[in-house]
Amino acid sequence: MSKTIARFMKDESGATAIEYGLIAALIALAITAGATKLGAGLSAQFNHVADELANTQ
Repeated sequence: MSKTIARFMKDESGATAIEYGLIAALIALAITAGATKLGAGLSAQFNHVADELANTQ
């Protein structure tokens, strides 16, 4: 019984899976934030171009 408990305490495979999950979540969050910021910037730029085109006609 004590060998089973000792082996369970040494097993770190679950911790590694959690670490990989946290890294993946952090990367997904960074991509989402970057895409949101990029989308807002592109939208503002296209609106500016559309306004300029509307003013020339």
